[in-house]
Amino acid sequence: MTETELVDFAVEYAQKKGATYAEARYEQQASETVVLKNGVVDALNYGDDAGVGVRVLAGGSLGFSATNLMTKTDVRAIVDNAVRIAKAAKRKDPIVFAHEPAVVSNWSVPEGKKLQNVPVEDKIEELQHVDRELVDMKYKMPARFMLLTNARITKYFANTEGSRIHSYSPRLRMYYYLTLMAGNDAEQCYRNYGWSGGWEALREWKLLDKVLNEARTCQNALEHGVKSPEGKMDLVVGPPVAGIMAHESCGHPTEADRVLGREASQAGKSFITPDALGDKVGSSAVTVVDDPTVEHAIAYYLYDDEGVRARRRYLYKGGKINEFLQNRETAAATRTRSNGAARASNYDREAIVRMANTFVEPGDWKPDELIEDVKHGVYMKTYMEWNIDDKRYNGKYVGREGYMIEDGEVAGPVRKTVVELTTPGVWGSVDACGNDLDIMEAGFCGKSDPGQALDACLGGPTMRLRNVYLR
Repeated sequence: MTETELVDFAVEYAQKKGATYAEARYEQQASETVVLKNGVVDALNYGDDAGVGVRVLAGGSLGFSATNLMTKTDVRAIVDNAVRIAKAAKRKDPIVFAHEPAVVSNWSVPEGKKLQNVPVEDKIEELQHVDRELVDMKYKMPARFMLLTNARITKYFANTEGSRIHSYSPRLRMYYYLTLMAGNDAEQCYRNYGWSGGWEALREWKLLDKVLNEARTCQNALEHGVKSPEGKMDLVVGPPVAGIMAHESCGHPTEADRVLGREASQAGKSFITPDALGDKVGSSAVTVVDDPTVEHAIAYYLYDDEGVRARRRYLYKGGKINEFLQNRETAAATRTRSNGAARASNYDREAIVRMANTFVEPGDWKPDELIEDVKHGVYMKTYMEWNIDDKRYNGKYVGREGYMIEDGEVAGPVRKTVVELTTPGVWGSVDACGNDLDIMEAGFCGKSDPGQALDACLGGPTMRLRNVYLR
């Protein structure tokens, strides 16, 4: 039997076994990873992983099972197992899925130059070219690490409601980490870029220019950087900082499973309660969205792993909590509709509520105008580290590339600006957003048990925060 036939068989067989609802998903991930350390290929890895996962509703409970053995016998066995798990749970409060229409679709991400047609030698040469250019800068750079990975993801989803969805998603990711030194002092930097599509990503990223510029800003900080000032002042943050703030202090706390307390012992809780829709969480200048339909963003998709059509989700809108990220289970529990936020990291993981491409919506201001209106403050252009509590309320963000702002002009570099704010403190202090939306930044979002690390995009425009405490 073909993969499609096995998935269809799983759905039909689950009904015969007493499932009130069933879905099956075939997924194949063909991947390639190149690791370069100080100009030398340190690792070259190829992967090809494929299998079928089945989830059922039976007796008011969910059961999930998966296999990488693509035979009718093995697929029948995982259906039996999923049904057995569900019926054994014997929940007092039965799980219900919000209604969704059946979908028949075949979608794919276009590739300007197909990843599978680019020889690995060309990919290695691209990294080594960047590394040679770094060496030619003559900086003291004892550690240069680069990772280039691509994955080609093929899926087929079917459920007992009649949905049948084929998809193909090629993804490319570039990560680098540089260490520069001057005397006994060191400065480190890293960035992570992501793309859904083909090899044209490197052109779109302007990769060489960005890596070299990152090295220059590190060297500038080493030679001329001073300690970042402390106290209350205005703070202008660049798109990467806006992005990590959006991901950590908006995306995670609006995941409906966290809001309902179902992730408490795994990935954490949320400071938001189920009845908090409409509550103020920031200024009217703040709108944070999660949108899987942004073309070429690394977490692009048209239908989620429950077969629900994807759309832009307005999580915070005009400074208020507007909606949660929902799957069909949480949507039923909160008496609404799924907004297509169910994702799984592979065939052997159950689809759960996840972010995709999360970013602050741009405003009308030019970045220079945001700075011109600051008399004394700091411009935190990028970040180096962050942390936030498990309720996504108390957060800390540490700057990497930063500069003083004096009388509306960018001055000399400052190092390790630290801002610690509550989530309402972050978004409540934003008074303006720039028009320079940047969502090339990629990350891995971790959640659940067993763990699921998924592609995520985070970004935004330049933002201005008024009168915040820096240390």
